[in-house]
Amino acid sequence: MPDPTAPLDPQVVREAADWLVRLHSGEAGDAERRAFEHWRQARPEHEQAWQRAERLQQRFGAVPPALGVPVLTRQARSKRRTVLKSLATISVALPAGWFGYQILRGEAQGVYRAGIGEQRPLLLADRSAVRLNTATDLAVRYTDAARLLQLERGEIYVETAPDAHGQPRPFLVDTDHGRLRALGTRFSVRALDGEDRTALHVLEHRVEVVLRASGERRIFEAGDSVRFSAQSFDGQARPAPGAPNAAPAWTRGMLEADDMRLDAFLQELARFRPGIVRCAPEVAHLRVSGVFQLGDTDHVLDVVAQTLPVRVVRRTAYWVTVTSS
Repeated sequence: MPDPTAPLDPQVVREAADWLVRLHSGEAGDAERRAFEHWRQARPEHEQAWQRAERLQQRFGAVPPALGVPVLTRQARSKRRTVLKSLATISVALPAGWFGYQILRGEAQGVYRAGIGEQRPLLLADRSAVRLNTATDLAVRYTDAARLLQLERGEIYVETAPDAHGQPRPFLVDTDHGRLRALGTRFSVRALDGEDRTALHVLEHRVEVVLRASGERRIFEAGDSVRFSAQSFDGQARPAPGAPNAAPAWTRGMLEADDMRLDAFLQELARFRPGIVRCAPEVAHLRVSGVFQLGDTDHVLDVVAQTLPVRVVRRTAYWVTVTSS
C-alpha cells in the first residue's frame, strides 16, 4: 500500500491542484470530467495525489476544496511544519466579478486599466483574449499593419487568435525593454516594478523578443520563462512556473508559492492590496509554499502570522509590517 505521507512528484502535485480548482469552479463540463478521470487512472501517483485532496476535503468540511490545495505538496522529508503547506485553507470568498467581469467586445483601440486587486478581461476585435492583472495599464492599437499592445505597467495574459483582416497582421506587445511578437501562442508579460526588466512566460508555441536598445533577437519556446532589459537577456530561459500549458495562477484568483522566501511572497501579495507591506530582515528568509486565494489579503496576512514565527503590525490599513513574533 502506498505511503500516504510519501513525497510526490511536484509536477503531479501541480496537476492535481489544477484539477481540484477546475472541478470545483462550477464550470467543468462532461468532457472535462472525463478528461479528469482519464488523468486520475493514468498513473498510481495521480490517484494518490487525488486521495490526498479528498482527505483534505473531509478534514475541512465546509471549506471549499480548492482552498486547501497546498496540503497536497507536503514532503515527508521536510522539517517545516505541515501547517505551512496548508496556508491556502483560508475561508474567504473571491470578490464578485474576479472571474466574471463583462468582456469588452468590438473596439480594439484605447487604453484599458485594472486597479489594485482587480482583473479585467478583454476580447479584442480579432477575438484575441487579453486579461489584465492587478494595477495594469494597457494601450491597444490595431492598424492595417499590426495588432499592437503597449504594456505601460503591470501584467497581462494573452491568447492570440488568427487574424482574419485580409493580409494577416503580426500580433505585437511593446514594453519599455523590447518588442514581443507572438508566433501563434499563449503567453504572459509582466513589467517588473523596480527592476527595469520585463518578464515573459511562454505557455504555447513561440514568442520572438527584440530588445529595444541592443536589437538582440531571440525566440522562446513553450515552457520558457525569461527576463530581459532593453540591453540584454538575463541568462538562459528557465522553465516557466506552474503546470505546463496552464494559465498563470493569478488568472484564477490565486497566488502560487513554491518554497518562496517570505519577503518575496509578501512583495507579490502587496501587488493585490493598496498601501505598503514591509518584511523585517530577520524573518525574510522564512519559506512559504502553497496556493493562496487573493480575495482577502488581510486574511492571508493573518494566517501567515498564525503559522510562522511572525506577527503582523498594522500601523494603518495601508501600512503593514511583518516582523518576528
